Amino acid sequence: MTAALGIRVFFALDPPKDEQSDTTYQPVIAIFAVAALLTLGLSWHQYGSLLTLRAFEWFISLSMAILAIQKLQDVEGFSTMFLNYDLLARRWVRYGKIYPFGEAVAGVLMTAGALLWISAPVALFIGTVGAISVFKAVYIDKRELKCACVGGDSSVPLGFISLTENLMMIFMGLWMPIRAIWF
Repeated sequence: MTAALGIRVFFALDPPKDEQSDTTYQPVIAIFAVAALLTLGLSWHQYGSLLTLRAFEWFISLSMAILAIQKLQDVEGFSTMFLNYDLLARRWVRYGKIYPFGEAVAGVLMTAGALLWISAPVALFIGTVGAISVFKAVYIDKRELKCACVGGDSSVPLGFISLTENLMMIFMGLWMPIRAIWF
């Protein structure tokens, strides 16, 4: 225990270490913050403006790519944790090992605005399966699980953050082809 933490416990500012929750949102906050800053930098560089439609798209695609990197650091650990709640992975275990690569490919291609005929269906598929799985596990079955969204060794609770990640992928899977056709 660090000295600062010990002092905080001594003065009853924090509970003792054994009573503290290991649940944290810090990894997800860091990922989304870095993705947002990268997005603002890219938008400023490309358009001379911070807030553009492309910046919004980049925020989601860069978030997908960074989250995929987290999963790819330990594909085995991710897939094991993913099996706890993903409906497709429970039926086809290999999906848990393929998923991070699909998310990475979709994120990178959407960031580049390239090969939307590959990235959009991949994002739409994994986002839809993920959203249904998270919704069922958390809101219907009322299970308290850790999210595999930042990799296999995560203390991030499964819930709103994971559902949001999947809804962002669904949105991009629908939006990118629409933008390519009409804009």
